[in-house]
Amino acid sequence: MTVLHVEGIGMTSRRTRERMIRRLVDQGIQNKDILDAMRGVPRHLFVDDALASRSYEDTALPIGHGQTISQPYIVAKMTELLVSEAPLKKVLEIGTGCGYQAAVLAQLAEHVYSVERIKPLYQQAKDLLTNLSINNVSYLHSDGAWGWPEKALFDGILVAAAPPEIPESLLKQMAVGGVMLIPVGINREEQVLKRVIRTEKGYEIEDLEVVSFVPFLAGVN
Repeated sequence: MTVLHVEGIGMTSRRTRERMIRRLVDQGIQNKDILDAMRGVPRHLFVDDALASRSYEDTALPIGHGQTISQPYIVAKMTELLVSEAPLKKVLEIGTGCGYQAAVLAQLAEHVYSVERIKPLYQQAKDLLTNLSINNVSYLHSDGAWGWPEKALFDGILVAAAPPEIPESLLKQMAVGGVMLIPVGINREEQVLKRVIRTEKGYEIEDLEVVSFVPFLAGVN
């Protein structure tokens, strides 16, 4: 696990970050480790400079290439649901994006394996997390539907884009007792966040809440 120590944080950033944390508590996020992790990650570094002043608002923001950084509540909620069953050793993240979710997970899991299909985002996230001295994340430029079978099995899988159905390949990469959080739906108006738990006998799948994610696309670019 990584513990972030970011130097040179301005007072404005500290205040807006604390407002974000208070808002997450008001929204029902209870896990102190997750709140501390999100307090420690400088979210403004993960968005374009022109949007930095909005980086701690509870909204998704564009990061280029048709992708977004998820709103803080969704990041916190999915992370809280992921860690609720057992401590995380190996986590697979599908959709590195700007790297923010990986930076949060890196403080809660022994190792994060993050897959991104868009090469500029893959490279930017890798460079940023390296500059932040986050050393327990591995990166792969690949189609997310394939997962990362060479590194399986995973205690947790977090998917940051919505396929029309749960990919069989990702189910097979779950360890027994492992948890996957994945939005599923044909379009952004009909997506449901699902929690999948792998048991000795199969998979338990639970519908949690309505969400809105970018679509899960095949291939790499």
